[in-house]
Amino acid sequence: MKSSLVEKTSNFSVTEAINTVKCQSHCLVEPENLEPIKSQILSSQKAQYMAEFFSQLGDANRLRILSVLAHHELCVCDLAEILAMSESAVSHQLRTLKAMRLVSYQKRGRKVFYRLQDHHVLELYQSVAEHLEETDE
Repeated sequence: MKSSLVEKTSNFSVTEAINTVKCQSHCLVEPENLEPIKSQILSSQKAQYMAEFFSQLGDANRLRILSVLAHHELCVCDLAEILAMSESAVSHQLRTLKAMRLVSYQKRGRKVFYRLQDHHVLELYQSVAEHLEETDE
């Protein structure tokens, strides 16, 4: 079948011809309805930015810090104690989280207290945590 298909479609490559037949016989979406779907695709630039963002979240210590800050506003020394990390390590991770706009801080006297930047960060954290707790039934 493939060889006759290639003969009939001299303008198409073999792959295009096979994909055309496959798509015509198995898809439920009409080709003219694909254009609105294409307009919903992330731009390459935004996809790259999001990939870098999620890559930065791929650190267990950063996620542990976010898990604490999802419930409490704390200073570096308290975070270090709770997480059994050095203050230097916590500060390093907080710098990255601040650069990602995931946490913000407020100075109170000589202490700096950290919290999640806004409700989007909390919702992202809660959604991922909830998703991971789901079981396949």
